[in-house]
Amino acid sequence: MNRMLAKKLTDVCEGRAEADLKFTNCRIVDVYNKCTFSACLSICDGYIASFSDEVKAKKTIDARGRYLVPGLIDAHCHIESSHLSPASFNDLVVPKGTTTVIADPHEICNVAGLEGMRYMLDASKNLDLSVFFMFPSCVPATESEHAGAVLEAKDIDTMMDEDRILGLGEMMNYPGIAAGLPFVFDKLECAYRTGKFIDGHAPMVEGKDLDAYAACRIISDHEGSSEKELIERVRRGMYVALREGTACRNVLQLVGAVNADNLSRVMFCTDDCQSESIVSLGHINHAVNLAIESGMKSEAAISAATLNPAVCYNLRDRGAIAPGLRADFFFTSSLENIEAEEVYILGSLAAKDGAIIRKAEHYSSEKVLAMMNVKNFDTSRLTLRLKSDKARVIGIIPGGIVTDNLILDVKRSSNGTFCYDENADIVKIASIERHKATGNVGLGLIKGYGIRHGAIATSISHDSHNIIAAGTNDTDMGIAVNELIKTGGGVTIVRDGKVLMTHPLEIAGLMTDANASEVCSTLAQMHSIAWDELGVSRDIDPFMTLSFMALPVIPKLKITDSGLFDVVSFSFTDINPQS
Repeated sequence: MNRMLAKKLTDVCEGRAEADLKFTNCRIVDVYNKCTFSACLSICDGYIASFSDEVKAKKTIDARGRYLVPGLIDAHCHIESSHLSPASFNDLVVPKGTTTVIADPHEICNVAGLEGMRYMLDASKNLDLSVFFMFPSCVPATESEHAGAVLEAKDIDTMMDEDRILGLGEMMNYPGIAAGLPFVFDKLECAYRTGKFIDGHAPMVEGKDLDAYAACRIISDHEGSSEKELIERVRRGMYVALREGTACRNVLQLVGAVNADNLSRVMFCTDDCQSESIVSLGHINHAVNLAIESGMKSEAAISAATLNPAVCYNLRDRGAIAPGLRADFFFTSSLENIEAEEVYILGSLAAKDGAIIRKAEHYSSEKVLAMMNVKNFDTSRLTLRLKSDKARVIGIIPGGIVTDNLILDVKRSSNGTFCYDENADIVKIASIERHKATGNVGLGLIKGYGIRHGAIATSISHDSHNIIAAGTNDTDMGIAVNELIKTGGGVTIVRDGKVLMTHPLEIAGLMTDANASEVCSTLAQMHSIAWDELGVSRDIDPFMTLSFMALPVIPKLKITDSGLFDVVSFSFTDINPQS
């Protein structure tokens, strides 16, 4: 807000000037009082001026009694997980009613470092969608894997004064906080120095460790998986973001703990959400609708998706429909199942009937294209030798990214190498370093993936984004890895020595400038191939689930390019358990 705008809005309210646009016959969702009321809405210079029907306007539109809902805010997301560039992401989520996102470019920064951060800032600055950022705090996520960059406190400090960087991204190194590690507190100081926020990431952390975490003024957490965790975090003054992504869906797990007393500390986020999930189910509107279906009052659920994140991140110009705020809102005919029929951003029609009005312009930077630097890889690197018939195995748990640490009987050849047994749902998984040409290949075993033929590989591999591959045989796994090296990254499916389909991701091996419909069409075909021809379990997403098997900050057992990692003990572990 500035003096000139304030004067214009005042003149409109007092009848000294005409509004640019006026909507009549509206039912406005009041997120402050958690109710609706009937009124007009006038807009001047992209901001809300008045509710009065006495205001004159250059243009008047009859809202026909529909509900007017504030633009939705995603409290925590990784744009890269949609596989889309910021421009393509804009064109996908704005028609769903999302007008603001708090993005953590953790993924591309793990690949491209500060250049990745600069790309995301530049690629998002001229969009209809408001994109704010939290600077990634953990690049790499742990020292147990090799990322494309190492961002220390001095690197973070160079960019924390940027207006659209709201603070420090999800602090995944909760053991580092508990242990009082100096380099972790150096990063926290970057936020303290600038008076900015710190996002959290603390799955299963409780008791004194959670106290220590909250004492550092970490403002939020999106990793809750139980009602108890939600209550304990709110008790410590934190906001809790109910997550509804592609692989991680927690709204229904947590919404029962939300009540009138703690509602103000609850938000919604997508975290990691693939584009086809957004197309088929929705974005933040989907999470809101799930909450409403579960019994939450519509106005309360909308408040959690608008006002609460705006207050949390001090976005004082949005989050509600009120005089002086940005005219970011959408119309819906029902509050039982909100669906954005027309979306307005700064008072201008941005989307209608599920389609973007003005497609965003793409931004290109050679510094983040085709980032693939693999050394000394061939199929022989996938040979897994075992000391016994008992092995430590990553156990997939459908519906989330937490895994089991299993000890199971496996089949070995006469020379002690792992053999795939078609009667056992245990296959090989590999992580191949792709950034610094270290030549690292980490090998492990996984159960619950369901694959019975061929191999799948992807360069989306949280959080360091090395190549991760899983399959029934070394030949197909090797072909899949080499296909990604050749294409510069993406997702690929191989069976019987042939590449069945590849989804190229030219931007850092994570994103593409292709539009959402193209990406969704490609991934829909690839999902069908993975499920129908390779036998991957239909209980999981074949690609996103695989990408999270390399995330060594989520319990219990994960694979990195340096080997198997026990997240509970935060140390590497041998594939053959000690007897």
